[in-house]
Amino acid sequence: MKSLKEQIDQDTIHHFSSGVYAKQMRLPKGSVALTHKHKYDHLSILAQGMVMLETPEGRQLYSAPTAVTIRAGIPHGITALEDSVWFCIHATDETDPAKVDEVVIQK
Repeated sequence: MKSLKEQIDQDTIHHFSSGVYAKQMRLPKGSVALTHKHKYDHLSILAQGMVMLETPEGRQLYSAPTAVTIRAGIPHGITALEDSVWFCIHATDETDPAKVDEVVIQK
């Protein structure tokens, strides 16, 4: 049986187009996209469902459809309150799905 992380990774679709990368994640109800941060602002789009976005400033509830700007250097995590589809949109020339997180996620 697959772990929840393995299921989310399997259901992740990578979209690339002329310097733009979109990570499409299917988040089953109750799943969590782990806390991380980026060197630059980026746009996220909730296409389906309802999520709780958590940052050091607090929690914010979002219902689809909506777009959210995630600020540079702000740790953030997402909890799916319903089955959800979340897109993270990044400016990058990296087109290898195995390497793109190394480019867009701040260590």
